[in-house]
Amino acid sequence: MAYVLRFVQRFRAKDETAFMALEAQFAALETRKGWPRGRRSRPFAGREPAHTLIWECELATLAEVNRTLATLGSDPDHARLLKRQIPYFLEAWTEVYEVLS
Repeated sequence: MAYVLRFVQRFRAKDETAFMALEAQFAALETRKGWPRGRRSRPFAGREPAHTLIWECELATLAEVNRTLATLGSDPDHARLLKRQIPYFLEAWTEVYEVLS
């Protein structure tokens, strides 16, 4: 059974340029470290405002979701980037979805 790991980050609209520049560094970090490559998207129309970034990736097992979260949570390079990005957050949360089909 597969799962989707999803990070939702709503940021200050006035800080979009700085926020997205840091997000590009997160993408480069994923590539450099060989982590699961997330897909990044922003709402175009819908419930969430446009100043929301969604990162998501599909993982084969719940154990893999937990390993990914542990890896991100313990990596010092990830922590340094996150510390720089957090001041732009209005709110952020993590979601895990079970893939049904």
